[in-house]
Amino acid sequence: MMLQHNLRHGSCGKAFRPRATPPPFQAILPRVSRPVRLVALAAADAGVNPFAATSSTSSSTTQQINPASSSSSDEKYGWSSHIWKWRGHTIHYKTAGCGEPIVLVHGFGLSSFHYRRNIPMLAENYKVYAIDLLGFGKSSKPILQYSMELWRDLLLDFNAEFLGGKPAVMVGNSIGGLACLMVNAASPPDAIRGTVLLNSAGAMNNKGVIGDWRILAVYPLLLLIDFLLSIPAVSAALFNNVRTRDNIRQVLQNGVYRNPSNVDEELVEEVFAPSCDPGAREVFVSVITGPPGPKPWALMSDVKGPLLVLWGDKDTLTPADGPVGRFLKALPERRPETTFKMLEDVGHCLHDDKPDLVHSELLPWLEKVMAGQPTCNDVATMGGEVVTDPTVTTPTLEPATAVTTAQEPAA
Repeated sequence: MMLQHNLRHGSCGKAFRPRATPPPFQAILPRVSRPVRLVALAAADAGVNPFAATSSTSSSTTQQINPASSSSSDEKYGWSSHIWKWRGHTIHYKTAGCGEPIVLVHGFGLSSFHYRRNIPMLAENYKVYAIDLLGFGKSSKPILQYSMELWRDLLLDFNAEFLGGKPAVMVGNSIGGLACLMVNAASPPDAIRGTVLLNSAGAMNNKGVIGDWRILAVYPLLLLIDFLLSIPAVSAALFNNVRTRDNIRQVLQNGVYRNPSNVDEELVEEVFAPSCDPGAREVFVSVITGPPGPKPWALMSDVKGPLLVLWGDKDTLTPADGPVGRFLKALPERRPETTFKMLEDVGHCLHDDKPDLVHSELLPWLEKVMAGQPTCNDVATMGGEVVTDPTVTTPTLEPATAVTTAQEPAA
């Protein structure tokens, strides 16, 4: 029975056998008390965090980065993978292309891989950086209090370390969008060329979006769940309930994406694999129960430069009629250099759901924002040499050559 469960749902350290048609989802919980089981199931149904099923999870088995797998992914998508030491933690990131810098920031429970359909297109003209935020993807998952401010500081230091003083275009999905707004607001005017929000979140977790009646309706339950998640048995029960490959696949296909064919086994595996890392459960709990961070409208007075907002009209996680969607939709009337585009029949992860539709809006906007700046094609036409990123030495992760260290300043 245990072997059948492992093969069906996938577990850390077990080989995964893909199948054509997944069976109907059934919640799998450890043997815990009935109240704990009910709370875990209610939490999943009530939307503790809409991306709960795609978040990382805890396991006693350490999931090592597979160099062969990383190399295969690098070759397939044309990017290079690197690691960088930040405040003693390992940060994984990808680079591709040349020219002016674009920094891509993923959403909750995901990673830089989520931009797999965008990086090759953007890299034709620009230098693309895609980072795994601390706590997600292949980056370290230390046990600490996670916050939007932590990720803001990570991105500020990343830009200072790698962009060579060039102003960046920041692009973020979900909480990555909110992080990009925070980076913009905290940066000097000459450090940001523009910002792109892809269905931006209004807070790190649902408790921050108190202006939405859907959140208000379950707010007491969310507070109860915060308390119960402090109990290891409860957090483990909820965590293990949402972490299976079957659940990841079903949530993405039925609640997040409108184009279910793009929820392939490669994506499911990239979401599932970090759930085997030590500390992943603690990251999950910290993000759900932690401080929600600033609201977009509180940041907007300090946001500089052009702003492009792309929104999926079928997004059920940050719906267009919610407080964040309404605010950003009305923003062009009050803020110059602001464009809002509603994309039809698109869900929350619009850049991977229907990338061609996103590119049809994003690429022309980038051409205007980057006007007059050299691109990869310009360099090739002029017969010049492309100046490569100093960390780009090989498409695989070679610790001796691909690791750049930036130590935390002494107090």
